Amino acid sequence: MEKDIELYYLMKLTREFEEEVLRLYKQGKIMGGVYCGYGQEAVSVGVTYGLEKEDIIFPLHRDIGACLTKGVDPKILLAQLMGKKTGFSKGKESFLHAGDLEIGFFGATSMLAATLPVACGAALKFKLNKEKYIAVAFFGEGASSRGDFHEALNFAGVHKLPVVFVCENNFYAYSTPVNLQMAIEDVADRAQGYGFKGMVTSGNDIHAVMKTMKKAVEMARSGQGPTLVECKTYRYHGHSEHDMATYRKKEELIEWESRDPIPRYEVYLEKKGYDLAKVKEEISVKIKGVIDEAVRFAEESPYPEGKEAMEDLYATPI
Repeated sequence: MEKDIELYYLMKLTREFEEEVLRLYKQGKIMGGVYCGYGQEAVSVGVTYGLEKEDIIFPLHRDIGACLTKGVDPKILLAQLMGKKTGFSKGKESFLHAGDLEIGFFGATSMLAATLPVACGAALKFKLNKEKYIAVAFFGEGASSRGDFHEALNFAGVHKLPVVFVCENNFYAYSTPVNLQMAIEDVADRAQGYGFKGMVTSGNDIHAVMKTMKKAVEMARSGQGPTLVECKTYRYHGHSEHDMATYRKKEELIEWESRDPIPRYEVYLEKKGYDLAKVKEEISVKIKGVIDEAVRFAEESPYPEGKEAMEDLYATPI
């Protein structure tokens, strides 16, 4: 699949996969909460696209697109969301905390920003071993007010670690607007205090995201240290599916929906000469097949037995 079409496929797959998850959630088949990344697909896909298999990403609860782009099998991902034995953690936890280090995907934590110091640990390992791999850590603008965010950035700056910190600034930390949780306009400004560069880009334009990430990744791989990349974006749903987001104005939502990254990319494809109607139809058919297969696999997979809750609690001794 050529790059232009692959990027479109990944953003559409992310959105339609989440739409299926929402349907299953309403049927009571999803274990735990559902945190949609509607509107943020250009960030999760654009940041992750082009990374090496050995690079490690530290996504958030809203980054299903990053997981799919990194190579997560949709069947395994949906099984995980449904608490099935065939999921990453064999049914022990929700999607939020599960990962797959075989493909460089580290599980998130409910305490946002807590994986940033862990990302620094991975980056330190790459540096000590003289490996040209990097760590990419996602966080929200709300998390940038937590202590572990500042500790991670300070450590990364001091040791010039090969890590890229990616802020998905969607302007609300749950219900708290950005102007009530920080006195600066750009989270990226905070990088200066730790001795490295911060860059701001449009999180609704996948080309802008990828262009900015290319610079940050090149700096990390070449030994120039970390970068903080801030992507200005917006979530169309509430913090989670039980949040009606009544704290937002309708006009604000309409304004951001008019900047939707997927229709925006469709304009790009059409302007570039693609037969958009044909591309949309082909991608739609492909995605439907992938999602239908994932649903079948997940629904037919067994739940774990009670006794299995006591397995895999500790690492295998060396």
